[in-house]
Formats: sequence, C-alpha cells, structure tokens
Amino acid sequence: MDRLVKAITKDGFFRIYAADTRGIVNTAQKYHQLSPVCSAALGRLMTAGVMMGTMLKGDSATLTLQMRGNGPIRYMASVSDAFGHVKGYCANPAVDLPLNSKGKLDVGKAVGRGTLGVVKDIGMREPYIGQVPIQTGEIGDDIAYYFMQSEQTPSVVALGVLVDTDISVKGAGGFIIQVMPDCDDESLTRLENSIGGMMTLTEMFERGMTPEEVIRYVMLGFETEILESMEISYRCDCSKERMERAIISLGREQIDEIINDTGSAEITCRFCDRKYTFGREELKRFRDLAK
Repeated sequence: MDRLVKAITKDGFFRIYAADTRGIVNTAQKYHQLSPVCSAALGRLMTAGVMMGTMLKGDSATLTLQMRGNGPIRYMASVSDAFGHVKGYCANPAVDLPLNSKGKLDVGKAVGRGTLGVVKDIGMREPYIGQVPIQTGEIGDDIAYYFMQSEQTPSVVALGVLVDTDISVKGAGGFIIQVMPDCDDESLTRLENSIGGMMTLTEMFERGMTPEEVIRYVMLGFETEILESMEISYRCDCSKERMERAIISLGREQIDEIINDTGSAEITCRFCDRKYTFGREELKRFRDLAK
C-alpha cells in the first residue's frame, strides 16, 4: 500500500511531506494505457497532487492540478482530497518521445510551455484558483514556482517516476520541503547543502527507501518529528448518479438530439475508463428534468 508521511523539524523551521506513490501511478498506467513518458509526467503530477491534497482542511475539500502545455501531452489533471485519495488523466496518453540529453524520459518536452492551474475547493462559495506559467514542464520545478508565487512559501519539490522495461512503474514518489516564516539563514544554508549532495529519487527508489527514510536522508543534520503516516491510493469517485447529472446539464435540446440520433448514450469516465450506458427511456426522463 502506498503511504504518505508528514514531518516537521524540531526547530519548527521546515515542514516535510514524503510519499511512495508506486501503486497509484501503476493504477493510472493500467487505466489509461500510458506510455513511459506519460507515466512519468502524470505520475509526478499525481504525486504532487496527493501531497498537496493532504494540506487541505475539511472533509469535502478537493485540490485540482491542471497543466495545459504546448507539448504533445497537451493537458493533464490530478484531483485529490485531504484523505490521501487521488485520480488523474492526460489528454494524449500515448505520447512517445526520444530520451533527453541525460538519457531520461523527456517530461519537459512532452508537457511543453503553458500554464499550471491550482484549484482549491474547500466548500466556500467560490473555490480558490491560482495560475502560474509553466517553468520547465518537469512538474517539480513548476509546483515549487507555484508555491513561491501564489502562496509565498519557498519550497523544495522533488518528484520522480521510474518506469521499468515492461512499461510498468518500478518506483514513484517524491517529497516537498516547505520553509516556515521564522526560518533563519543558517538553517537554509544547511538545507541547501543537504539537498545539493543527495542521491537522485531514482536511486532512492532502487534502494527501496521508505518515506520515513527519505525524510531522514534529505533532512540530514536536522532533528525531525513524524507527525502522521497515512495510506494513500488512486480512487475514482465516479458514479451513475454523477453521469446522470452530467447528461441533465446538457439541456433539453441536446438530449433530444441524442434521443433522435442514437436513442442511447454511453459516457466513459476520464479517470477510470468505466462506462455508463443510458437507454431511450432514461434519456427521456433526463430530458423532462432538464431546463
């Protein structure tokens, strides 16, 4: 089972989140038949999403990350909540690109330049919507830029997905280190030195490091306290009732067109590929309920 761990340094200067998301990304790969570079891109986005989702307050709160770029993936989305559930999809799951100059999957080129959008719905009248330009398309850099620009929270964000030769996900996860307002310059320098000399996330995956071990490793020289360890998972909350509401929202005219053209409707969930079929009589009932 995938896990997420929250921690804080004893001096209160840094808040840390670390997650193992291998199962989550494998589930997405199977649902969407993702190519290796799409597994890496969407996997990184969902890893960031599930960590950021647990920063929310409220049982019904949700966080949506959206990346719209001019790369061949075009669009990706991750939706998460405060309980460690996440789901995601990308518009073009079959993108295939050559490896980059470092011999790695070229996530930056697959995403391209565009915008990163963050939507926080915490049950208020209007959700919070933040948007920043995509910096590199490598996801981690872009999330860090969002934290700095939109929330004025300096952060270190590291996200990674290791795809095996059979296209399955061998490892996935990451961490977020957030700098608290009272942090002093000496502590920042110590963190920079620790981060600068660390191994890559791929090496951490290959060593099978747990989220706790990752936290201890990246925060070398700091005393840390584990605040919470929680199970996280890919979960799609689609239902027939939600799809019914989606059809009703089309309005009477469009529903009539569907009835006259095909007599039935099939809707496929973007997040889990589950199919919902509605017959003529159901469509007529929806038409009567529509405006």
